[in-house]
Amino acid sequence: MTDYGRGRGPEPWHPEDPLYGDQGWTGHQTQQGQVPYAGAPQQEYRQEPPYQQPYPQQPQYQEYQQYPEYPQQQQYAQQQYAPPQQGYAPQQAEHPHQAQQPQYTPQQQPQPQPEQPVYDSQGWDTGQGQYTAAVQTDPYAGADYAQHPSAGYPGETPDLYGTDEAFPPPQPPGRRHLEPEAVEEEPEGDLRVGDAGRDGDDDGDDDEPDGRRGGRTKGGKPKKRSGMACLIAAVVILGVVGGGGYYGYSYIKARFAPAEDFAGEGSGELVDVEIPKGAGLGQMGRILKEAGVVASAQAFVDAANANPKGKSIQPGVYPMNKKMSAAAAVALMIDPTKLNVITVTEGMRNSKVYEVIDKKLGKPDGTTKEIALRESKNMGLPAWAGNNPKLMDPLEGFLFPTRYDLSKDSTPESLLKQMVKNASDKYAELGIEAKAKELGLENPLQVVTVASLVNAEGKNHDDFRKMSEVVYNRMKKTNDVTNQKIEFDSTYNYAKNQSEINFNLKEAQAFNNPYNTHFIKGLPVGPIGNPGMDALTATLDPDHGGWMFFVSVDGNTTTFTRTYDEHLKLVAEFQERQKQKNGG
Repeated sequence: MTDYGRGRGPEPWHPEDPLYGDQGWTGHQTQQGQVPYAGAPQQEYRQEPPYQQPYPQQPQYQEYQQYPEYPQQQQYAQQQYAPPQQGYAPQQAEHPHQAQQPQYTPQQQPQPQPEQPVYDSQGWDTGQGQYTAAVQTDPYAGADYAQHPSAGYPGETPDLYGTDEAFPPPQPPGRRHLEPEAVEEEPEGDLRVGDAGRDGDDDGDDDEPDGRRGGRTKGGKPKKRSGMACLIAAVVILGVVGGGGYYGYSYIKARFAPAEDFAGEGSGELVDVEIPKGAGLGQMGRILKEAGVVASAQAFVDAANANPKGKSIQPGVYPMNKKMSAAAAVALMIDPTKLNVITVTEGMRNSKVYEVIDKKLGKPDGTTKEIALRESKNMGLPAWAGNNPKLMDPLEGFLFPTRYDLSKDSTPESLLKQMVKNASDKYAELGIEAKAKELGLENPLQVVTVASLVNAEGKNHDDFRKMSEVVYNRMKKTNDVTNQKIEFDSTYNYAKNQSEINFNLKEAQAFNNPYNTHFIKGLPVGPIGNPGMDALTATLDPDHGGWMFFVSVDGNTTTFTRTYDEHLKLVAEFQERQKQKNGG
């Protein structure tokens, strides 16, 4: 037999055991109905290559008798041979190995053994008798073997086929490859736990008499569904249908229904709405909705698209009523005067800026001016500014022209500090401290002063560059035409806090004021307004055309000349136009 670590012992019996060695009908996986037995001719099979076994294979018996135990085998002779592997031996003459098999002698008497179960009626005895005759072609048929003792070889373990762990008896050849019987699947039970899951089953027994569980009862009547399970299913279905319906309704409403909107000009409750720079209509609509001004962002977007000026809305702070219609909100926001902002224009004087701040913040007239003059040293002016006691306003020229958004927290002090900071940052960015020396000026404040004069007299950037050239040429010591007087009307008007074009020249030349360039030589003591970036850059980069005079004949175009005679002709032309305009 094959040695798999078990030592010498009886032949394994079960066909699925790898040690199975029955050469008549082995555990070899043959097809059903192909194994010959009971005298039928044996089918030939290809001879497998032999292999060595430590012990010779046990012979088969021609007839099998029931033994209580297997008899103990006598030790083999020293001769070994290589039997064929599992399978059928090739067809040869009858009893080919009979002469080669050693004889066995019993070592002890056989003892009673439990009966081996036998199966079927295919030539097998199912009673207490013997098996039927072995296959006639069995090469070991007729061999004279003695009964085997139950102890086996000396020192070998007892037969494991007589224990509880032994393999079950083999199936006859005709039943080895039968398909397993189909097992009827058990139907799903109710969605309940324990015995209570079976309606109408009061005894709590889960097993049916015929071995089935669940499904139908004996009489074939289907069991009732659990009421709780039906309720859960109904709730789930209603939830799915209801959720889908709500989603579909919301989608259709948002897709096709008009956007929600208020009516009228609002409730009268004011709220400041700040629109940031770069905001689109959608973002504006969301900001307004969050502030309670409009009912929906989409309504605002639709109203803005319907208005020809809807896309011209500027960023800033808008005082608006709550619960306004989208159209009313758009109409308010396209009007720049409705913005809650302060815009300092280029060349604007401080006196005008103070008035605007008072009005926007609802302060009494003069409030901001009084704060500016009193707190000028605390507004953040650069070190080179505001030190001359002759200055009418130390903050003049430092309220940088741009737009300033107001909020509920805005105050005159906060706005003035913000304006001064912007101006100081711009001046530092332009490097006017170094540029002052290059231009022959005494200090950076004079750069701002020149820029304020240029901004007051010119109309555009080209005018600004020529105008700055006029200022620098008149300030020269070699100027014997105006005797180093700049003679700008804007300086006289600033000193008088007015903006007049037609005034008495003799009075202007006699008015003693540090800002009146008709009276003093050189630059005024300080700026006369808040210059913009165009005027500042033009002041730092003059035209260098040698211009000395200019006149705006028609009020729109400025004409520049180099000689005084050319200037007198332009002055005469300007005076004639003024007479015609006044009806003189």
